[in-house]
Amino acid sequence: MPKKSREILFGFHSVAEALRAERREFEAVYISDRRSAGRADKITALAGKRGVKVEECDSKRLDKLTRGGVHQGIAAKTSVFPVRNGLDILPEIRERKSPCFILVLESIEDPHNLGALIRTALCAGVDHILIPRNRSAVPSPTVSRTSAGAMEHTEIYMMTNTSSVLRGLKEQGVWISGLDARGTSSLYESDLTGSIALIVGGEHKGIRPGVQKECDFLLSIPISGGVSSLNASVAGGVAMYEARRQRL
Repeated sequence: MPKKSREILFGFHSVAEALRAERREFEAVYISDRRSAGRADKITALAGKRGVKVEECDSKRLDKLTRGGVHQGIAAKTSVFPVRNGLDILPEIRERKSPCFILVLESIEDPHNLGALIRTALCAGVDHILIPRNRSAVPSPTVSRTSAGAMEHTEIYMMTNTSSVLRGLKEQGVWISGLDARGTSSLYESDLTGSIALIVGGEHKGIRPGVQKECDFLLSIPISGGVSSLNASVAGGVAMYEARRQRL
């Protein structure tokens, strides 16, 4: 495993789900000598099924390996999370026989928001997740931990040119919907049952103007009270579950 392709996963759920998903190569799993037996035994059993060596070490070594991350006494040295090229999604959508549900995370810079959105996407039945390569948090050990390991089971595509990918999706019959507080279409009055790509904008600037131009319609979430918008991960969660409700 070349050095540049390695990273350190940390936290029980992140390591456990990566072992279950079998999408990474594992070099070693590290467990604190003070870790409770229950979780340590579960990780050891999962590692044993994969033939991965388990090393016991002290908390200081784990702190150093994870650069101060909240590791819960468990970490692993693995290959980097496998992402796909954004353009690879187009032939897959073309060959698909049923409506698709795509989540586009437009410049989500906070890895904690990204992790929360990925976790919700997996639970809400999203088929594919698209993330721009620039001006965005990327799939990382922190994102994996924040998603409680859900990231390890998702298909994530990284886009060099978001607008180009969206145009390609529209050519395949996918409707592009953007979440925007100023949107003229209410989330709850819109049809989300067909092939859709739902765009959730960044925490500070929302959806960029160039990307917004590719949207077929902009969806707004009714809000009461003295604030004008929801947190990106909350807004995305509300929209994804409304789409799921309609699609059941």
